[in-house]
Amino acid sequence: MYSFNNDYSEGAHPKILEAMTRTNLVQNGGYGLDEHCTRAREIIRQETGSKDADVHFIVGGTQTNLITIATALRPWQAVICVAQGHINVHETGAIEATGHKVLAMPGKEGKLTPDEIIQAFEYHTDEHMVQPKMVYISNSTEIGTQYSKAELEALHRLCREKELYLFLDGARLGSALTSTVNDLSVKDIAALTDVFYIGGTKAGALFGEALVITHPDLKPDFRFMMKQRGALLAKGWLLGIQFEELFTDGLYYELASHANDMADILREGIRNMGYTFFSPSFTNQLFPIFPESVINTLQKEFIFSIQEKEEDRSVIRLVTSWATRQEECEHFLSVLKTCSM
Repeated sequence: MYSFNNDYSEGAHPKILEAMTRTNLVQNGGYGLDEHCTRAREIIRQETGSKDADVHFIVGGTQTNLITIATALRPWQAVICVAQGHINVHETGAIEATGHKVLAMPGKEGKLTPDEIIQAFEYHTDEHMVQPKMVYISNSTEIGTQYSKAELEALHRLCREKELYLFLDGARLGSALTSTVNDLSVKDIAALTDVFYIGGTKAGALFGEALVITHPDLKPDFRFMMKQRGALLAKGWLLGIQFEELFTDGLYYELASHANDMADILREGIRNMGYTFFSPSFTNQLFPIFPESVINTLQKEFIFSIQEKEEDRSVIRLVTSWATRQEECEHFLSVLKTCSM
């Protein structure tokens, strides 16, 4: 059984493992105050063009989301996101558990629009309701779509006008940045958001996300919140080493490009057989629509998730990774072709 279920089924890229092995017996300071984290922070500041940014390394995405949102918001404030947003449907109420309401809006192709943000903002009018203070988006989104530069600029302008923080979840940022339709750079994202993170867990690292804070109001005392929420890793250098490697010689983009290339093979083959897709994704997540009979046959050889069920067909999710092998993509298409005849 070959898995197309997610992009973190494999361990880590060999260069990362080699670096961790090479430095295994070297002593380091704890809690992210070591030379590896310091060097990784400087590399990321250069990469993002944000020389004054605060950079924090956190083990996973849910932890990064809840700590960032809990730090940014006062007890009576809320965060706006699209209904399919990770903080709304896939984090077990982690944001609500911090005492903050998630205001979910329908979205368009998995993305928030300025009109929806205005609607949520203007609906909450006084002290009898929560006060919207942050907008949460992800790039790429939960259904593989992505924001254009014009779309992000529009969100940025609106958030400035309404004094809302703009937070971009970058768990799959590499895939978005290297897709064939992307027109954003990581420097654009740093300039157009208040806080965002660069995902490592789904991009070839063993684990880890690099949170980049550019808004001055979000910087003070962030490490206190990290410690309180169990995110200040004693062996923090293990995170620093991984991001050093990911951003040396373009490895981060190389691995993301590979994941996208493998998805392209699947996408083209599936489309050529006449099947349609749930969303216009050009990243490493695909959402083809197959008859139940086809899905039943594919499940005998491949692992994937069911996104939405209908009477006689379903939307499935296929995810490729930095380590996905081309022959497995071609085998999937071969099996699909056979059961489609």
